[in-house]
Amino acid sequence: MTGFLTRWLCAFTLLSVTFNPTQYNYVRWVADHGGNNLSVAVLAGLLLTVGYIIYLRATLRSIGGLGMTLVLAIFAASVWVLRDLGIIDLDKPGLNVWLGLIALSLVLGIGLSWSHVRRALSGQADMDDVDE
Repeated sequence: MTGFLTRWLCAFTLLSVTFNPTQYNYVRWVADHGGNNLSVAVLAGLLLTVGYIIYLRATLRSIGGLGMTLVLAIFAASVWVLRDLGIIDLDKPGLNVWLGLIALSLVLGIGLSWSHVRRALSGQADMDDVDE
């Protein structure tokens, strides 16, 4: 369980560092100051891109597009239930962005963790896991 939480937190950090509703994110920083620090902006952008490639490649290989859609659908249905119960108010744009970040980070975190979950449940290793 701690492995999944670590992978999910890393995915959430990657997404929220890239963009979030506060002023502290890569997109806002590049828009405001990227021209003054172009080399730093390019380096940071490349590092973020490497993180996205690692997460997206692993997610697509482990759960695929259908699995990603299913995880997002389950999250959306959960948000719908919370809204119907009056627990959250979707009229706040900042909250909606944070919910989107949570949803996307769950997709990436589950995608990166899925081989470990499948191996724990079934006792079978994936072809990529044979060398471990």
